[in-house]
Amino acid sequence: MESTLKEMRVGASVLDMDPKSTVGGGVEDVYGEDRATEDLLVTPWTISVASGYTLLRDPQHNKGLAFTEKERDAHYLRGLLPPAIISQQLQEKKLLKTIRQYQLPLQKYTAMMELEERNERLFYKLLIDNVEELLPVVYTPTVGEACQKYGSIFKRPQGLYISLKEKGKVLDVLKNWPRKSIQVIVVTDGERILGLGDLGCQGMGIPVGKLALYTALGGIRPSACLPVTIDVGTNNEELLNDEFYIGLKQRRATGQVYYELLHEFMTAVKQNYGEKVLIQFEDFANHNAFELLAKYGTTHLVFNDDIQGDGFCCSCRASFST
Repeated sequence: MESTLKEMRVGASVLDMDPKSTVGGGVEDVYGEDRATEDLLVTPWTISVASGYTLLRDPQHNKGLAFTEKERDAHYLRGLLPPAIISQQLQEKKLLKTIRQYQLPLQKYTAMMELEERNERLFYKLLIDNVEELLPVVYTPTVGEACQKYGSIFKRPQGLYISLKEKGKVLDVLKNWPRKSIQVIVVTDGERILGLGDLGCQGMGIPVGKLALYTALGGIRPSACLPVTIDVGTNNEELLNDEFYIGLKQRRATGQVYYELLHEFMTAVKQNYGEKVLIQFEDFANHNAFELLAKYGTTHLVFNDDIQGDGFCCSCRASFST
């Protein structure tokens, strides 16, 4: 199985294409994200971002030991890194070797998420180049176990959390997200995570994992993606009694309270990101999933993989069998 990033068309690589012509709404690739698999000799994107220690803590721009001598001088990195310069390819080789040494899938998942949190470019290069091996690590089936234990393995936020506490302030919450040119949002309320049931706020692993696949397999730039969890509580007794649970410790809100928060979210998304942003509903309970599709299908660009994606696959299967 080859990543579609590698074979956009016969005999041509995505790296040979004009960034303006790639996916992502035709937006010019200011930060070079479409060249995430290349070892760049210069880093033009660092001109407009912080330097020094702060740069090394910025996963979108950090290159780790791949920073060149010239870059280390220009961005005040001298002494903040060991003297060796190690290419992205060699870093990838080292990380893959480390990940393969782990025995448990959850250990591999944690290692991949930690990589994404410190070096986004290297994360996607590793995933793109080894998609068959790592796809089951960053998404199903491993992501299910990760969601169940999210409170224990949580280290730093990877998406946007909107809870009932933010009701009336959802637009302000969206503006807190640092990346502004959002084109795809995957949102869950955590009520029906895979086949595991109500995992509440810990369902964030699903939007994060799904969008990682859209980047690795679909070529959507990471900065255009936004994972969101709507936290309206949970009916999972185990989570409500778990001292490490990271979400609201209350019964799941339903009815008017629930739909008012969702409506505020949908309205705020269009106001903040425009009407062309794609909103994918993921792992909602069926009664809410159908209701949301019916309500916003004519006013927003929405999609529900569990309903429309599965339905499309079933119709294709039926067509081929006749």
